Amino acid sequence: PLPYIEVNDVRVALANLSCAFYRYPAHHLCTIGVTGTDGKTTTCNLISAILEAAGLQTGLMTTANFRISGQEWENSTRQSTLEALEVQQYLRRMLDAGVTHAIIEATSHGLELQRVRGSNFDVGVVTNITHEHLDFHKSLAHYRRAKARLFEMLDPHRDKGIGIHPVAILNRDDVSYDVLKPYCRVPILDYSIDQPATVRAIDIQLNAHSTRFRALLPEGETTIETQLVGRFNVSNCLAAITTAYSQGIRPAAIAQGLAEVKGISGRMESINEGQPFTVIVDYAHTPDSLEKVLATLRPLTSGKLMVVFGSAGERDVQKRPIMGRIAAQMTDFFVITDEDPREEERTRILQEIAKGAEAAGKRQGRDFLCIVDRTQAIATAFAKAQAGDTVILAGKGHEQSIIIGRQKLPWDDRQVAREALRRL
Repeated sequence: PLPYIEVNDVRVALANLSCAFYRYPAHHLCTIGVTGTDGKTTTCNLISAILEAAGLQTGLMTTANFRISGQEWENSTRQSTLEALEVQQYLRRMLDAGVTHAIIEATSHGLELQRVRGSNFDVGVVTNITHEHLDFHKSLAHYRRAKARLFEMLDPHRDKGIGIHPVAILNRDDVSYDVLKPYCRVPILDYSIDQPATVRAIDIQLNAHSTRFRALLPEGETTIETQLVGRFNVSNCLAAITTAYSQGIRPAAIAQGLAEVKGISGRMESINEGQPFTVIVDYAHTPDSLEKVLATLRPLTSGKLMVVFGSAGERDVQKRPIMGRIAAQMTDFFVITDEDPREEERTRILQEIAKGAEAAGKRQGRDFLCIVDRTQAIATAFAKAQAGDTVILAGKGHEQSIIIGRQKLPWDDRQVAREALRRL
């Protein structure tokens, strides 16, 4: 028989062995973990941009992209936080490439399943905590508890000898503030739009192509101009600004870094093939993110606001009618379609979303349609759109595949949109 070692927890053992195999790279890096329901990828990229503007070398692991010392590529794994062995491998690659600051998107799955164990986080950042992944965590309380693990991992006595001081970055405007605060044993810095905080945004000016606001910091203020659109992106910017401030980054570098970000893959990404209406691709796949995207685009739309969206199969079923209700209340017309049905019955997913819309007073066939095939759903929405309208393709964002049954098929909302627009 083959020899084996029996352990109490295979995932803990894998993480510990991975750290040892790659010679504990996190011991020599400033590691920044970003958690939350929505906005993690954007916030990670914003933090990276600011630190790079300050002359630091960054590494990045997010749902959408990887970056090591200026070299960037898309995350095609469909996994937001990689397994422990891969996380440590990337950290080692970063360290060997001269990276000083590693920014990791730390999902609730990644935290619960020990994928980021041994990452020795110096900074923990939260964007927000809303309704998501209850298929896995079973309750909102358990979901919040998983997020809190990031902040429990911040050790006030950790000293890597690289001049980094552990700190927690919390969102004063979100319910997560009171949830996470008791788990923090390190100093807390907070950010806010609506109330006093370490970093606060005032004089917010929003338009269809950019955002401008004044960021109030303890040492003064700086004017921020970014090509990211929407109030929710102001909050993401504040999370990044507060993180940078915690590491001693000057306001000039903060403003420069945010100004240099042209956009985040699959996040509020505009598709223009010369059509007379606006097309936006966004990763919004939770009730909160869908609501925020629609709220952002409503005042920027002179005509009708439409959305094409679905909900993943074999995942959080409780959010389906909620998303249907949000679409019913906030749009003029919408099409419910596939997202990633997996092996779940496709029409059933659509009808569960539709129940929420019907409960809000909308009628299928008049106010919305259910079209299983996502290509056809997108084409149908475009055919209905007129000058001044906005059509949002929500849920897939940057993703390069769609999972139907057991098949992982090539897919890109942006490319499908371009092809459909050219056929008009």
